[in-house]
Amino acid sequence: MSDIVKQLTVLKSDIDKSLAQLRYDELSSRLHELQQLSQQNDFWQNQNEAQQTTQKISKISGKISPWQSLLERANDLLEMAKLNDKSLEQELQKQTEKLNLDYDQLKKQLLFSGPYDDHSAIVSIYAGAGGTDAQDWADMLLRMYSRWAESKKTYKAKLLNISPGEEAGIKSAELEVNGVDAYGWLKGEHGVHRLVRLSPFNADNLRQTSFARVEVLPKIDHPQDVEIDEKDLKIDVYRSGGKGGQSVNTTDSAVRITHVPTGITAAIQNERSQLQNKEIAMMIIRSKLAQLQLEQHQNQLKDLKGPNEQAAWGNQIRSYVLHPYNMVKDLRTKCETSDTKAVLAGQIDEFLQSYLENTNS
Repeated sequence: MSDIVKQLTVLKSDIDKSLAQLRYDELSSRLHELQQLSQQNDFWQNQNEAQQTTQKISKISGKISPWQSLLERANDLLEMAKLNDKSLEQELQKQTEKLNLDYDQLKKQLLFSGPYDDHSAIVSIYAGAGGTDAQDWADMLLRMYSRWAESKKTYKAKLLNISPGEEAGIKSAELEVNGVDAYGWLKGEHGVHRLVRLSPFNADNLRQTSFARVEVLPKIDHPQDVEIDEKDLKIDVYRSGGKGGQSVNTTDSAVRITHVPTGITAAIQNERSQLQNKEIAMMIIRSKLAQLQLEQHQNQLKDLKGPNEQAAWGNQIRSYVLHPYNMVKDLRTKCETSDTKAVLAGQIDEFLQSYLENTNS
């Protein structure tokens, strides 16, 4: 039994360190404040503020509740182990192993330390050099991220906007991935992705190299999270293009918003309503401004720490080779696999995990 006590004592110490890293006490205090606020008689007089508060309660509770449960289990098992009851030894060993596995799984939360890591994500994909092959490659990436999100029980993917290619594939698309920590998981996908394969779009079936750029933004739902002066916006409306449905391309429902000081733009035409398209475009503008703030902060850190290679257009972060051999390799973390079919079907957790571990080490 002394061996189990030692295991649990070490595990309890590791959990306590993780709780400090999570700022568990601070989050618990904040949760208590919000819960008290929600119990006031006039709480629902302001519907918007009330909904935002309940969302914050749900988010904080979802983050700390599993840790609270883990800590209680560790304490209970440790107390039972100290009783030195031989009849409990086998069950205690089994429960200790289970606790270790649950802790290892929960520790992944600690990789998300950025200000927007717990947000949902907007994944934008743009075809680059490579003509029709590049547009088809962009479509393959859109399918890869969609399937990744669909494989997660707590995530939901929604296509916000898409611009089809002339012959095949897409020129660009915006995919919204809703769920806690979606941005934290996907932020490492930001950069250029390179595909090497035998082209299905030329008669000679020659080997073709194509590029697509992936942009990952934190989804900023609430206007107060990123303040924008209305005078800084230029809003254009125009008739939607593409196939669309009834009334989509017969009215001026498409919206393009430009944030004049930065030149950031967002154009949305998927929805039939001009108001809906404007709301989505504004959300993307806020998200792009939030990402710009993060990048500016990272550039300041880079100046302090020294040069560091950044993922940018023309500097691919990952290569997907389908000919003459099968290999997907991340050029930043050196993580690789020969199971290209699984990766393109959305099984990218290995790459996401590797990126987070490398950037937090």
